[in-house]
Amino acid sequence: MAHHKTKPVNVSSLASCDNISLLLEFNPNFEIIHQVHQWKRMMEMDAFVGARRSKHTCVSWMDGVYVFGGDNGKSMLNDLIRFDCKDKSWSKIRFSSGSPPAPRYHHSAVIYNQSMFVFGGYTGELQSNSNLTNKNDLFEYKFHNGQWLEWRFVGKTPVARSAHGAAVYKDKLWIYAGYDGNARLNDMWTIALNDNSNIHQWQEVEQLGDRPPTCCNFPVAVVESRGCMYVFSGQSGLLITNTLFEFNFETNTWRRITNEILRGSEPPPSRRFGHTMVHHDRFLYVFGGAADSTLPNDLHCYDLDSQVWSLVQIAPDSQVPSGRLFHAAAVVGDAMYIFGGTIDKNLRSGDMFRFQFSSYPKCTLHDDFGKLLESKTFCDVTFIVGTEETRIPGHQAIIAARSQYLRDKILAARIERNEHFEKIFGTVEVPFSERPMLEVKMPNVGAAAFDMVLHYIYTDRIEFSKEPISKKVVILMMDVYTLAVQFLIPRLEQLCVQYLEYRISKENVLDALLNADRMDLDIIKDYCLSYIVKEDQYYEIVMSPDFVTLEKPLIVEIVRKRLNPGKNLSHNFHYDKTIGTTLETDMAAFLSSGGKDFCDINLALNGQMIPAHKSILAARCTYFHAYFRSFMPEDNTVNIQIGDTVPSIEAFNSLLRYIYHGDTTKMPAEESLYLFQAPCFYGFTNNRLQAFCKHNLENNITYDNVLQILEASDRMNVPDIKNYALKMIVHDFSQVARLPRMRLLNRDLLLDIITEMAVALDKIRSTKHDLSTISIHSDI
Repeated sequence: MAHHKTKPVNVSSLASCDNISLLLEFNPNFEIIHQVHQWKRMMEMDAFVGARRSKHTCVSWMDGVYVFGGDNGKSMLNDLIRFDCKDKSWSKIRFSSGSPPAPRYHHSAVIYNQSMFVFGGYTGELQSNSNLTNKNDLFEYKFHNGQWLEWRFVGKTPVARSAHGAAVYKDKLWIYAGYDGNARLNDMWTIALNDNSNIHQWQEVEQLGDRPPTCCNFPVAVVESRGCMYVFSGQSGLLITNTLFEFNFETNTWRRITNEILRGSEPPPSRRFGHTMVHHDRFLYVFGGAADSTLPNDLHCYDLDSQVWSLVQIAPDSQVPSGRLFHAAAVVGDAMYIFGGTIDKNLRSGDMFRFQFSSYPKCTLHDDFGKLLESKTFCDVTFIVGTEETRIPGHQAIIAARSQYLRDKILAARIERNEHFEKIFGTVEVPFSERPMLEVKMPNVGAAAFDMVLHYIYTDRIEFSKEPISKKVVILMMDVYTLAVQFLIPRLEQLCVQYLEYRISKENVLDALLNADRMDLDIIKDYCLSYIVKEDQYYEIVMSPDFVTLEKPLIVEIVRKRLNPGKNLSHNFHYDKTIGTTLETDMAAFLSSGGKDFCDINLALNGQMIPAHKSILAARCTYFHAYFRSFMPEDNTVNIQIGDTVPSIEAFNSLLRYIYHGDTTKMPAEESLYLFQAPCFYGFTNNRLQAFCKHNLENNITYDNVLQILEASDRMNVPDIKNYALKMIVHDFSQVARLPRMRLLNRDLLLDIITEMAVALDKIRSTKHDLSTISIHSDI
């Protein structure tokens, strides 16, 4: 980062309009907006402040990141340095009293109240290779007075260790796993941090559930709102896993996280060690580490609500850190800071990088459609399926958008109904309110399988029980696979194969083989054959009672597969999320061109009629849900406004894109003002659209359009945006004041600008009243 240039400015000259922006650069009341998912390299640490390092710790307190210990490649460290996230400056912390921990690395550090606690780690002389040992000591550093204290214990203590995990939950420090110099561990200990006595006692935790294997060099992340700690991947001898585990502090129970919902999402990050994981909002973020022989620098995200991994799409102008391991991470506000680590050729890094989180509420499109299906409200089609003629209601628009096969079935049923109307009423123009429910007969389809397909159509996912899978469910999924092929839903086909490969076991594989053979499901059949002939389970399967009941041709195929395994068809199968379409892409296509045959409501905007679909509007907006249930106009037309404002056609098209497929990308800044109030007026599930509108406005307001935004936000009573516009006008006053539109502002807005300028001047004078000159940074 370039050094800031400074120049003296006389205080008496600061009242001029041209110097208002310089005032704010010195004392920025105007908040800089960081681009979402942007990496940015911070000011490099000078050598006199601290050394480049790895295997250290980072914690956040107030507006700073505190770095302790580690090694510089030659010796271990025990200094404490601070990065100020506001000033973007480094400083070395001087201790007022007490002795700091001995130099060490692979220790842990956590924050509790106004203190940092450092536990364990590896100490000794690296160059002489002497006195190298693991520690189990515990030190407290008090931020408010700069004092170090070493805690004393009675009773049993944890074995000395390094490369372990540490967490704070409900006034306790929790220590988990690590390396004791001879073996990797998976024990857990806890100690109360709110005990003010001079004698403290550790307690070993009896862990329940599916606990992780012995491991070290792994990160932990605490999500206090869920009462849980998460552990991802790590090192266990030659075994490095990529499994995510959850520990519940209240029940002391571990859970291996496996997706109980198949959505066709990204796979988890590759196995690794020496990486970091932090928690923010509803997400866990994993960065870096050593993945086999590589040092990846991609950023992975796990959504705790939807239970899916994703690869974070980084902003295009980012300064992305290189791959590294044994770095450290801390969260300050809505950003993650990454410091140090071992980079290419075993070099230590002294770089600090900032990553801007996105804190948008989640997209509820899938959940909203799923709730509509479960509620069975606004249904306009009934599928009569199977020999028992089970009646399953649905919504024509959503189903037609997702499956061409079912779309054709619905249109064929409409033609048949219209012929009936013509015969009975002499016309097909029967009012919506008087039309009977459309019926689509599908006698050769199983009700249970169709119900699962319908759930996928609405939500893009398959949910299944956490209980051990039964033979019946495996057969049901084969039926679902058959329907996916028949209904032309290729992504669902892939999910079914993925599901079956995941769930087939020694207990159900013979039933799965028999049914795959009868249903001509070659990929699944071949997978079952390959599963049966595996060396470690072949004998147990062929000696089971079910094996002797198999049909003779299948027994012959198993024997031949055992003698000549050959090529496995299922090995050629890999889930490819680019195959087929998603709920979002299908609904986008339906809105833009494909849904005209299924429109059942008109939206009137400034005399222009916009055809739409009641079920989709009702699923996404409580306003339309209540409107359609309590009152349905005879002309089937609804007048559109947002509060007291009638939006432009461009703004309303943006709103429809959000309603139909959750889109927030095609939203000009000027239209965002109209939409800012839409979530409150129309009653969306959350304020995701509002958050995007606010971010879009803040990132796209320039001195060219700020006056238009100011006028519109004032007229529409959007105080957040108005205040932001006022601050930007003052910040760029020398440019804004010369715009022709400035002369057209009304008196009240001009007074608002003058008041904002006075506030900025007062803040400067209050902080610099005793100086005749000040130095001002030339760039923010």
